[in-house]
Amino acid sequence: MAVEREKMYECEVRRRRVKEGGGYEPYWKVKNVAVALSDSDTEFRCKDCFGEVKLLGRNGKAGTVPYVEHKKAADAEFCPSGLLFKKATDGREPKPSEHPVE
Repeated sequence: MAVEREKMYECEVRRRRVKEGGGYEPYWKVKNVAVALSDSDTEFRCKDCFGEVKLLGRNGKAGTVPYVEHKKAADAEFCPSGLLFKKATDGREPKPSEHPVE
């Protein structure tokens, strides 16, 4: 039996914008993972809980779509996008990551 993988096709990526008065400031933008890779984005986080994610499926094999999954099971357990949260039957409430990516 195959193991079910958590696959999220949207995440937040770190971008920069021009600040009033000069210079740049970082901000997070929600993007499709495939688009983020084509835009050469390098910093990713979960769009719902702001936790760390790992990037998978980016090798470009035919028929594969890049996606992200949570690095920490604790984030997946309480993130509305997390597989463990969706499978839970105990009525848990979603909450942000205890270690968000800033």
